[in-house]
Amino acid sequence: MTNWVGRTAVEIAAAVRDKQVTPREVVAEHLARIERLDGRVGAFRTVRTEAALREADEVGARGDLAGLPLAGVPVAVKDNLAVRGEATRNGSAATADTPAERDHVTVARLRAAGAVVVGLTNVPELCVFGTTEGVHGTARNPWDLSRTAGGSSGGSAAAVAAGMVPIALGNDGMGSLRIPAANCGLVTVKPGHGVVPAGIGRGDWFGMAENGPLATTVADARLMLSVLADAGFDGVGVRPDARDTQDTQGTPTTSATAGTAGTAGTAGTCRIALSLRAPIAGAVVTKPYTAAAREAAGLLMKAGHQVRRADPPYPRSLALTALAHWTAGTSVDAQGLDARLLARRTRVHAAVGRRFAGRVRAGSAREALRRRLEPFFEEYDVLLTPALARRSPRAVPWHERGWLRNLVANSAYAPMTPPWNLTGWPAMAVPLGTLPSGAPCAVQLVGRPGAEARLLQLAGQLERLRPWERTAPLG
Repeated sequence: MTNWVGRTAVEIAAAVRDKQVTPREVVAEHLARIERLDGRVGAFRTVRTEAALREADEVGARGDLAGLPLAGVPVAVKDNLAVRGEATRNGSAATADTPAERDHVTVARLRAAGAVVVGLTNVPELCVFGTTEGVHGTARNPWDLSRTAGGSSGGSAAAVAAGMVPIALGNDGMGSLRIPAANCGLVTVKPGHGVVPAGIGRGDWFGMAENGPLATTVADARLMLSVLADAGFDGVGVRPDARDTQDTQGTPTTSATAGTAGTAGTAGTCRIALSLRAPIAGAVVTKPYTAAAREAAGLLMKAGHQVRRADPPYPRSLALTALAHWTAGTSVDAQGLDARLLARRTRVHAAVGRRFAGRVRAGSAREALRRRLEPFFEEYDVLLTPALARRSPRAVPWHERGWLRNLVANSAYAPMTPPWNLTGWPAMAVPLGTLPSGAPCAVQLVGRPGAEARLLQLAGQLERLRPWERTAPLG
């Protein structure tokens, strides 16, 4: 019997469309793996065993099965997005245990494409922090169970890295896709603003938060992004950058072609800036992460791209700007909740954010940052950086510790991601190499608005030149 656990979403969907396997068989195998492993990993808040099997049968009976891009593919959903019939708890005891009446638009798009939602994944309370633990469970890194999976999409990342699902849905307001993806050896895309519908929390963290895929391959990430962006089966279809639609001879190509990761030359020669400097003053990037970024630079040079050392002109005020937006987003999400049921770190975070909310709502700091960085991205097509500054913290009850201790731990290990939520520009995390512990290491790719296809193409070249192990060896 063929084992469908560990297969990619692309492979599973193709087999289901060709009727080599039924959606029920695929989903049942993944549910069995969840039952066997999740007690150790802590990826899921709730598993939809009976509902998922019923919905798998419904997918198998669809008359349009042959045209479904995610036919029968099990998917996990981050527990801050509505899944019809399930409560959205957002990692908190303060949220209502009331089933959602309808799917979030991104969940609806996944279902329309043939995916089957097997469960909702753990998040830190209100998706605030870069570690995932709280009243509903602790998500651990399947590659190193002593360490956090990261956050806030930590449960979704852990589920994919453990082979419990081939793909998962998460979102990113200050790095919440890229941080856990980097920890867990996954590919993710934080799309640019407006590419994928947001609708996260009470206001998308002032427009900084974006929904996106977590996957083990570039092809799966591209396919899932295509579905989330409602862009059709064969390509990402996001807004193309003018220089993203030229092949090596300068011939115009479609955005779908430009989004085909691993196709030599479809996006031409890229001008890539390699920066090893943390954007936040005082943060130190450790050797494994700088080494990974240097290795990625060498691989991309071998692929024909121009790579130079260059640091973006990050302002000294960036740390304060990031803190103001991070806390202000939480202050909005905490409105209407019983503060007595919130963890202390969440209450303090929201209280700090209330002082900044008016200034953040005006948007002037974000616009100033975009203006400051735009000339750099006129000179360079893509920025390459380490994805993190150091390995993730230990998987301990961070939700029981003080706010300042959480703030310092988060800022020390994950300072590379916030600028690109503030600008609203696309960014990816791509596995590259390993840490001394054997857990994955990763790099970050950043582009100007509309550069999703270009970033995916570069990620595909890295995947081909430096393949990574896709699933943690949990047995």
